[in-house]
Formats: sequence, structure tokens, C-alpha cells
Amino acid sequence: MQEAQNTQVVQAAYAAFGRSDVQGVLAVMHDDILWKPVTGAARHVPTAGERRGKAAVGEFFKIVGETIAFSRFEPREFIAQGDKVVTLGHYTGKTPAGKTFDSDFVMVFTLRNGKVSQFQEFLDSAAINAAFETAAV
Repeated sequence: MQEAQNTQVVQAAYAAFGRSDVQGVLAVMHDDILWKPVTGAARHVPTAGERRGKAAVGEFFKIVGETIAFSRFEPREFIAQGDKVVTLGHYTGKTPAGKTFDSDFVMVFTLRNGKVSQFQEFLDSAAINAAFETAAV
């Protein structure tokens, strides 16, 4: 069943992320992946902005590692239909400035031939924008 296989691919990516294995995450992606993280994030959020290709996604994960310390990262539900897997979850993170954000998330994975070809993330963008906001000069 395609949905079950696609869900396993997405769960493998989360497991790799949980082990800090970025190469393991990238292994389940197409070379030409379209990565749309943190929908609604402002420009000052380091993880904001669309990326294309595995190298750019690898850079995204490097930025995540440098700018967010997750105290909680919980994918809770997986909903699959056709080539889509939707994950509902929750995370809590801290920025290098010590500010925190706490948000439910929805992550949408589109798969093609058993690999992730597109990703889009939805969260409380106001919370992450505030966490990365710096004092006005």
C-alpha cells in the first residue's frame, strides 16, 4: 500500500532528525526537492525561506542546528493519502538569545517514487517571529 510506504519514509526522516543524522534525513529526499519551511516566518527568522535541492536543505538543517535548541519535538499523528503524508505535532525550541517558542505544527510531505519531493511546514509563525526578534536599535 502506497500510503503505508510513504508514511514509513516520513517516519524514517523524523527518526534520523531525532538522532541528529542530517545525512539520513537527506537520504529520503529527491535531489530536486522543494523545501518550504516555516510558512509565515519573517525575514529575520534564520530558517525562513524556500529552498531547492538537497544541498540547500542540508544548509537549512545546519542553520536549525545552530539557531534552535529543541526541548520538545513530537510528531504525533501521520495522515496519508496518495502521494501526501501530513504530520501533526508539537515542538518547543529556544533561540541563541534564550527566547523560546512553543507551537503545534503541520508538516506536509509530497512523495514521488518513494522519496520526498516537496515539503511545507505550518506553525504559529507569530511565536517563532517573536522568538527571533531582536531589540529595536
